[in-house]
Amino acid sequence: MIQIKNITKRYKNITALDDVSLEIKSGEFFGLLGPNGAGKSTLMSLLSGYLDADEGTITFKDSIISRDSMKVRKKFGLAPQSLALYEDISAEANLKIFGSMYLMNKDILKAAIEEKLYTAGLFERKKDIVKTFSGGMKRRLNLVAALLHSPKVLLCDEPTVGVDPQSRNAIFDYLQKINKEENITVIYTTHYMEEAERLCKRIAIIDMGKIIAQGTKDELLNLLPYKEEIFIGKNEKTKSVLDSLGKFGEIIEHAEQYEVKLQGDFKLSDVFKLFEDSGIGYSNIDFRKPTLEELFLNLTGRRLRD
Repeated sequence: MIQIKNITKRYKNITALDDVSLEIKSGEFFGLLGPNGAGKSTLMSLLSGYLDADEGTITFKDSIISRDSMKVRKKFGLAPQSLALYEDISAEANLKIFGSMYLMNKDILKAAIEEKLYTAGLFERKKDIVKTFSGGMKRRLNLVAALLHSPKVLLCDEPTVGVDPQSRNAIFDYLQKINKEENITVIYTTHYMEEAERLCKRIAIIDMGKIIAQGTKDELLNLLPYKEEIFIGKNEKTKSVLDSLGKFGEIIEHAEQYEVKLQGDFKLSDVFKLFEDSGIGYSNIDFRKPTLEELFLNLTGRRLRD
């Protein structure tokens, strides 16, 4: 549906995107995960047609997306990272302004405003001035504005910045609802690993303008050289089994615990037996699955939020 082929974008001497290629399927909830400054917002600007690439092409159903391709650009809705709202007028008045930009029929626009405000849980506040809204409510209104013209693709650029956990969950529920019930393709950028894991069927990890890995969560985690980790509290007993634990993987010493990255061909029951034979209780042991944060660290040597 969306083909991004060998895209490069430069700002003077800075290369924001470097030979980026992606394919996003119709109806997909696709995540773009990376730290601040990785190139996520630049890619969203290119997808929306706000900017043109220096090299490469982006197509939507074989039609090229560019600043001049207004017919194609109307198939997209963009909820930018910086709120695009008029604070001193009502939510309803804001949406009428945005709807007029798409030359929507007044009756169709009125129906769309009511329907989408209701779906977003903002219908009862439609007459209220936007500056009285919470951060989460403003974010949801920003999403509604991007959806008024019934786009096929919704571009969400860090849509939970500055909102509380309850509002964040409301945004998640809203996006999942429109993705599932309206079959809207959602492209979602974030630097929060837990958001990408919760929402996105497929994820591309971007760093310094390059796509460094992409796939489902399971496919991405399979790139790690280990499948599980054990964290063991430091004491005399656990210290005494370190040499034996070494055959199960790499051991990393932290201030208050040991971390064992399990690698190789063995049974987990062998690890449990070692602990039992050494008299180490399970209260000292924490088994964990690796995360996308650890994959990013493994691939780049840095954490997502460094």
